[in-house]
Amino acid sequence: MTVLPYKEQDASKKEQVAQMFDNVSHKYDFLNHLLSGGIDILWRKKAIKLLKKAQPKTILDIATGTGDFAIEALALKPDKIVGVDISEGMLSFGREKIKKLGMDSVITLEKGDSERLHFEDNTFDAVIVSFGVRNFENLEKGLTDMCRVMKTGGTCIVLEFSKPQGFPMKQLYNFYFKNILPTVGKIVSKDTSAYTYLYDSVQAFPEGSDFIKIFQRAGFNNTQCLPLTFGISTIYIGRK
Repeated sequence: MTVLPYKEQDASKKEQVAQMFDNVSHKYDFLNHLLSGGIDILWRKKAIKLLKKAQPKTILDIATGTGDFAIEALALKPDKIVGVDISEGMLSFGREKIKKLGMDSVITLEKGDSERLHFEDNTFDAVIVSFGVRNFENLEKGLTDMCRVMKTGGTCIVLEFSKPQGFPMKQLYNFYFKNILPTVGKIVSKDTSAYTYLYDSVQAFPEGSDFIKIFQRAGFNNTQCLPLTFGISTIYIGRK
């Protein structure tokens, strides 16, 4: 069953996700850091450090949103980072952030479909995505296209939410994600569905070994799965 942000609408998941992020874009960064206690910043830093040895010169950031992961990737000193997202609202805020940093010559943010990338085969040294593949309409199709545009020998890093399994973190996590997070998200963002969708989409997402199987079918090999913070999120690594 496909999880949708606005169940009463007839629009596709892709269209609804774009609408949802347009709706919350003005408060997205604030809510992201508030609701995660800032730990999302540490997760991104850890994920980017995994690329340090490879020293990629060209990086594609999928579902870039407001560009946080792309900005974190500047630590690798690449020549070029391209961020792609379907929400123009998120991209506009991201471009402002990057401009203020004076890094718009390195980072370019483009509107585009992450499941139908317009880049040539074997274009990028690395492909990265944080908290984005969960929103794909067709997960395997999106991952396959990510693999297509990455060079042979390149590395793909996927950072995504997962579900803790141990007591008492599992119970605390479920209560927070199901009750507190949607309530705060609704009050601050004024979108009644976005943060309920977050909980539902995490519950439905094929995490761990299930994701690795899809990752491998998409063309990635030497795959790894690294749980973070009691399993609240996970880093997946794949190579081509």
